[in-house]
Amino acid sequence: MAATLHIDIVSAEEEIWSGEATMVFAPAEMGEIGIAPRHAPLLTRLAPGEVRVQTEDGEEQFFFISGGMLEVQPHVVTVLSDTAIRARDLDEAKAEAARKSAEQALADKTSDLEIAKAKAELANAAAQLRAIRKIKRRR
Repeated sequence: MAATLHIDIVSAEEEIWSGEATMVFAPAEMGEIGIAPRHAPLLTRLAPGEVRVQTEDGEEQFFFISGGMLEVQPHVVTVLSDTAIRARDLDEAKAEAARKSAEQALADKTSDLEIAKAKAELANAAAQLRAIRKIKRRR
């Protein structure tokens, strides 16, 4: 039996996924990071994007996160994110509508706070669309 990690993917609202895996890939701020069993302890910020979990049976689980934190211990990996969504629950039309809405809000340029909020929403929608397209290519 291969060595495994316990993975917890948690959003602000609920635990999205918990289980054993042989590998997990996450979008760290400086690029994608792969975590295998017995990885050195690590704490890093995550960018919006796709988290991919390889389970013991060879299956892959896909999730979208809006950013957050990744904590790695030798046998436990925790992904903490404000928003985490299972790939099967992603809605491309909804993400595209959110992107267009954020672009329109940026074009209106009403206040610094609204511009910052619109930029964050645009980055989140764009990351979600990238994750959706990446997952579709794998199918």
